[in-house]
Amino acid sequence: MTKYDKINKLLKTNKMIRSKDVEAIGIPREYLLRMERKGLVSRVSRGLYCLPGEDFQGYDSYIEVMKTIQGGVLCLISALNFHNLTTQVSPEIWIAVKNGSWRTKSETVKIRYFTFSEKNYNFGIEVHMINDVEIKVYSIAKTVADCFKFRNKIGLDVAIESLKEAIRTKKASIGEIYEAAKICRTSKVIQPYLESIV
Repeated sequence: MTKYDKINKLLKTNKMIRSKDVEAIGIPREYLLRMERKGLVSRVSRGLYCLPGEDFQGYDSYIEVMKTIQGGVLCLISALNFHNLTTQVSPEIWIAVKNGSWRTKSETVKIRYFTFSEKNYNFGIEVHMINDVEIKVYSIAKTVADCFKFRNKIGLDVAIESLKEAIRTKKASIGEIYEAAKICRTSKVIQPYLESIV
């Protein structure tokens, strides 16, 4: 198997790869550049490649961010969009990372970072597969609780909308949301809104 064949196999398995993924299997990143010049791969952004014409079903930006940021989790507005719980649109991808994590920049995607404590970061992470790529996103209950925690950044109206929509569509129960709110230390803030729904 040639080096080009190995890179192709890696791309077919992972859909989107980084230069360091190629180096990890013992192939210099120069081979990716040669393949790009020949039209055999497409450059998504610096150090990130996919096969030409790869269809990511509209999740291109999420996949790029997941491949770029180690340990990143879709949160707040991006998580609400992923779960189809809001009409809000943001030009940025909202990402949660642990306190002290390195903040990577992307050439093509605007990223808005939020730092979470270890306990808050680890709670409620779901893994969804899109075109065989792992997308980490917070559960609906955790996302709603986070919206109340960061209500000064996203707006209380967005937090309330996410709560009502989660309950209306039965995508999360009041109990699940309250449990998440306790982890996020926002149970006192969210409780009156939960009671008004019951």
